[in-house]
Amino acid sequence: MTEEESLFFSDYDIYLFRQGRHFRLYRKMGSHPLVMNNTSGTWFSVWAPNASQVTVIGDFNGWDPSRHPLCERQDDSGIWEGFVDGAHRGMRYKYHIISRYQGYTADRGDPFAFS
Repeated sequence: MTEEESLFFSDYDIYLFRQGRHFRLYRKMGSHPLVMNNTSGTWFSVWAPNASQVTVIGDFNGWDPSRHPLCERQDDSGIWEGFVDGAHRGMRYKYHIISRYQGYTADRGDPFAFS
């Protein structure tokens, strides 16, 4: 398994996550720099089960919540993920979350951030 492949959730990872027994979530969740299709950037993954939309905002996009939306996984795990080209180690970022309930919005730090 390549380093890139180890970032993505497998069916077994989702099973463990739902059981509350995935003891290495830091390897999957949060931000992980990588090169994808010859483009340097970062893979983001966050649990936001009550969100209708999640985007990544930060130094790399002028903190613009319309530029880098994440995709909700289709397995009902509540995990949102995606690749942001141009986001690199050391850049500041947050998740911009829009709630399913009454459109409440919030900018939140990454609970799996290393610094």
